[in-house]
Amino acid sequence: MSETTGASYAAAGVDIEAGDRAVELMKEWVRKTRRPEVLGGLGGFAGLFDASALKRYERPLLASATDGVGTKVDIARRMGVYDTIGHDLVAMVMDDIVVCGAEPLFMTDYICVGKVHPERVAAIVKGIAEGCVLAGCALVGGETAEHPGLLGEDDFDVAGAGTGVVEADRLLGADRIRTGDTVIAMAASGLHSNGYSLVRHVLLDRAGLSLEAEIAELGRSLGEELLEPTKIYSLDCLALTRTADVHAFSHITGGGLAANLARVIPDGLHAVVDRSTWTPGAIFDLVGKTGNVERLELEKTLNMGVGMMAVLPAESTDVALATLADRGVDAWVAGEITERGEKTTGAELVGDYAV
Repeated sequence: MSETTGASYAAAGVDIEAGDRAVELMKEWVRKTRRPEVLGGLGGFAGLFDASALKRYERPLLASATDGVGTKVDIARRMGVYDTIGHDLVAMVMDDIVVCGAEPLFMTDYICVGKVHPERVAAIVKGIAEGCVLAGCALVGGETAEHPGLLGEDDFDVAGAGTGVVEADRLLGADRIRTGDTVIAMAASGLHSNGYSLVRHVLLDRAGLSLEAEIAELGRSLGEELLEPTKIYSLDCLALTRTADVHAFSHITGGGLAANLARVIPDGLHAVVDRSTWTPGAIFDLVGKTGNVERLELEKTLNMGVGMMAVLPAESTDVALATLADRGVDAWVAGEITERGEKTTGAELVGDYAV
């Protein structure tokens, strides 16, 4: 373009028509998430949710959370697979919300790309919509932003925000936990969406492994393992609150199991989790051995095979495990709540992992 030619948005790298095409492609997936409280459709400046639905609550508390999926998006970009990363996004947002006992209501997303490829953006939204169905919430809106010059043509990132509701007297948390409570672990589907900077550094940068490489211990390619969607526990946790006297949940994300569990343990009490009650998946062993990563470093970075934990009275253990089993959730008793000693903090892992 010569200096005398008029500048334009397209010449600057932003394709409005491609953005419009992406919106058309994603509409059918967004419709699948619709709840009866949702008003209107895509295209407005804001998503609408009929708050009169909350009249059935005596004292409704709104719960809100926002998150992204970290550098897992780099694996999706390298693999050219875009329809699973949305599951991760929904899980990271809505499983934070359900921790307090809140029912997920609705979510919005933000997709930032270097260049709008309509089919690619639609695939990302498809994954988000599928995740919303699994979480029981509506996808009421979002934004796709094109940032040429800041991101490469194939680069992208995703983020989201969600809202849920819980009755005030049903709010879960540290104040409910008592000595003698049982800690139940729910199995993770894999790495979920945390620690990928370490994983990528160890497996891809240092070891030079290919995402297409078939890894015997994993039973599939490395890329397929790393893209395994994060399990969404929202509806499972809500079902558990209906059958058992749940005191608290802990979503195991960045910081690892002990640090996240400690967030819901009150002063004076201590959660002891026994490693011998489960065997972490092969991917955790692969990262540890390949990178010569110390166990403590692994445990404060990765979930080690546990994606969600529930704390409840010992007498509720059997019904809780039965409820989760009926829903196809692999769960087990992993520990208990004790009095906090002089040298203990909120939570700790003891013993060695089962072989």
